[in-house]
Amino acid sequence: MPKERQVPQILDAALVRAWCALSLDALGRAREEIDAINVYPVADGDTGTNLYLTLESAAQAVEAAFAGHEPELPSAAQAARAMAHGALIGARGNSGTILAQLLRGMAEVLAAEDARDTADDPVGPARAAGDARALRRALRRAAESAYEAVAHPVEGTVLTVATAAADGAAGAADDCRSVVRAAYRSARTALEATPRQLAVLGRAGVVDAGGRGLVAVLGALVEACTGERPAPALPGPSGAAGSSGPVGAPGPVGSAEQVEPVGSVESVESVEECEDGVGGPAYEVIYLLEATDPAVERLRARLDGLGDSLVVVGGDGLWNVHVHVDDAGAAVEAGVEAGRPYRIRITHFGAGDAHTARAGDARPVREPAQRAIVAVVPGEGLAGLYGEAGATTVLARPGEPPASGELVQAIRRAHAREVVLLPNDAELRHTAAAAAEQARTEGVRVALIPTRSAVQGIAALAVHEPGRRFDEDVVSMTSAAGATRYAELAVAERQSWTTAGICQAGDVLGLIDGDVAVIGATPGPDATDTLVETAVTVLDRMLAAGGEMVTLVLGDEVPDRVADRLERHVRDAHLAVDTVVYRGGRHAALLLVGVE
Repeated sequence: MPKERQVPQILDAALVRAWCALSLDALGRAREEIDAINVYPVADGDTGTNLYLTLESAAQAVEAAFAGHEPELPSAAQAARAMAHGALIGARGNSGTILAQLLRGMAEVLAAEDARDTADDPVGPARAAGDARALRRALRRAAESAYEAVAHPVEGTVLTVATAAADGAAGAADDCRSVVRAAYRSARTALEATPRQLAVLGRAGVVDAGGRGLVAVLGALVEACTGERPAPALPGPSGAAGSSGPVGAPGPVGSAEQVEPVGSVESVESVEECEDGVGGPAYEVIYLLEATDPAVERLRARLDGLGDSLVVVGGDGLWNVHVHVDDAGAAVEAGVEAGRPYRIRITHFGAGDAHTARAGDARPVREPAQRAIVAVVPGEGLAGLYGEAGATTVLARPGEPPASGELVQAIRRAHAREVVLLPNDAELRHTAAAAAEQARTEGVRVALIPTRSAVQGIAALAVHEPGRRFDEDVVSMTSAAGATRYAELAVAERQSWTTAGICQAGDVLGLIDGDVAVIGATPGPDATDTLVETAVTVLDRMLAAGGEMVTLVLGDEVPDRVADRLERHVRDAHLAVDTVVYRGGRHAALLLVGVE
């Protein structure tokens, strides 16, 4: 069930947590648009994906901070430091590295605010005014620290947008809502001006991609503080509407996210298009580095002589180093001289591949398969079922959805030239899209079929034919998934409003296509009757529109007699409808239902 979000009234850990989650969602929606307008400093079409992956790491760190403080809550400073640290260790690309430093700058100010005494006025006007002033200082420090991290700052980029946000916040009234709204408005205005400041943007007719990502993050801050999503961001290429504006409910499964990378910047001078107009370096080198401040200063000077787009962020002994060079080995050696580099990632701009193999690894390379299926499954039983069908699986445990990195690793494990990705959860659509984009940069052809339930994935697997052409197979699997309605039985965790009325904690809920459609009674001594009654109501509603096949997936704690009674009901009440039953295993939902 989706969690209700309370709008924090003060600058606290809950606000930081909400901001982080909303930022990740905003970047997920805007990811493709930002990738498409990425022309500076290298037109490699990955800025949106890099920002998303950076924020995903930040969000995981924030959730870990909350889990580590239970049953207490972390302070705002602790949550902000976790967000900044997560972004630092997960920063991807030039844009993600700068975003990590922006978050670090904000965390520095919020950490200093921890010492401020709010006991006399914990939630009143004095606290609100103090929080607003702290937020203004945090935005200013974020912009300053980002400029300090970039070896050769260029206007018309994310740096300009960050400064404009701080300038806008400086003139706002003493309350957080006014501050974040002013910062967002100023950032949008600055973003609109970037094509007039940076020639490569003007020639391509786009705004700065990194700046566009920062505007999405600031829009999420507005939503976290006010509960209202701000006005849409600026149009992308060809006047396409910005992705961070109001978004309706996602549509049904109907088309796969197809396999070709975004290519709307073909007319730009590609890698050669840099500020000075000459050809750029061939490699992007990124690594984490444990080193002292003096050693990092020497490293900056060394790397600055080797290439461009140098960004070094971090502090307190841990740094994230990003640089574009022709001699990738020299950039890594410089890191070895400075301290201990690890998580080294080298990307060849021309080939578009990532070199992560260990030096001296002479093991023979296994020939990749032609096609594979990668699927997220919510239970060991389902993992076995999918595995028997030949799929590589990623297990999703309750409250622990897989990160995009896990999906990328699964795609690598599948070791195929072509991969069909089945997320089997509507909440994983952005995560899966980012993983697919990353895999494509490694030379894998990936089609993402936006399945929302494991039963839709089962339907897609049933029509999968490896011998068909890839596009034909993807279309067939997508059609099968889209023709499958899905439902789930769950137990309400607390009293809440639903689309079917008010439920009480412990009630059995029947969700059809993601919405609560049936509220069953709280189970008595024998919960079987309640489960069956609720499931029968769900089945009758789903089959009222017709159907040929019912799929039932039972959780571990559900007895076999529930399936027996449901099969008998379908046979007696709905003629010519077949039923198939599977065991979902541990971690699976009480009951999953699919109707084809």
